[in-house]
Formats: sequence, structure tokens, C-alpha cells
Amino acid sequence: VQLQASGGGLVQAGDSLRLSCSVSGQTFSSTVMAWFRQAPGKEREFVGIINSGGEFTLLADSVKGRFTISRDGAENTVFMQMNNLKPEDTAVYYCAAGRTPWGMRQPVYYHFWGQGTLVTVSS
Repeated sequence: VQLQASGGGLVQAGDSLRLSCSVSGQTFSSTVMAWFRQAPGKEREFVGIINSGGEFTLLADSVKGRFTISRDGAENTVFMQMNNLKPEDTAVYYCAAGRTPWGMRQPVYYHFWGQGTLVTVSS
């Protein structure tokens, strides 16, 4: 199983970015897909998840109203649209996958991880 995250970059506060995560090597449709982030010197932090069918999402309070998650089953890809970015959103963003109960926010529940993509938001 391989996950490939992309779309990070350097932006200014208030800008938008769209992250992508492509999945290969397993049945994409039966997995919960997650996004986590890790800022320098901090623990990995839950950002959001989307269920296998794409009907439900759960987002961290810190990104609600600014970030949305979607998935394209045909392309085996999950997306995270990030709007109104803030300097505190600066982190390496990781996508992860797991056949896990809905609502799990801890990294341990996700068994497959991408390599991470860096998002830097300047003030």
C-alpha cells in the first residue's frame, strides 16, 4: 500500500491550498482516509477524516469552516481544500489510511501513511 501526498507549498496568510493524496495497492473504497499534521517540535495532530463512501467528514475544531475533505473513488484520491490559511497551519501534512472504526483521531488507528507535504504559511 502506498500513499502519495502532494500540493504543499509556501503561501501567505489568507491564501488557499489543495492537498492531494493518491492511494495505490489496496481497496481504496473500504478505508477511512485521514489527514494529520505535525509542526516543528510538536506532536502529530489530527486534522480530519473522511469515510469510505465520502459521505461523512470529521474535522478538528481548529480547521472547521476553513478546510474541507473530499475523495474521488474513481481516481483513488483524497483531497483537502484549505482556505483562509493561518501561520499556525504551518506543518508537514500527512495523509493516512486505515480500516478503522469511524471517528478515530489517534494516529495509531491508521496503518498506512504517506510521506508528508510541507505547508508554510507566512504572516
